[in-house]
Amino acid sequence: MITRDMTIAEIIAIYPQTMQVFRSFGLDCMECQIADYEEVEHGAGVHNVDIEQLLKALNSTITGSQETAL
Repeated sequence: MITRDMTIAEIIAIYPQTMQVFRSFGLDCMECQIADYEEVEHGAGVHNVDIEQLLKALNSTITGSQETAL
């Protein structure tokens, strides 16, 4: 399960399929040097992304759920 305190780089390393979710929310995190240190909650806040919707979409992607927040 992806949580708000995980770093963006950690999420992408463990779950590479989440890259498309980040992109769909306007977050090009894989190219950002801060991704190694930035928690997903902070990154979402900086880019005015609803953290709950982002986490829902990320977790739906890794569980294979058809329910997404997109």
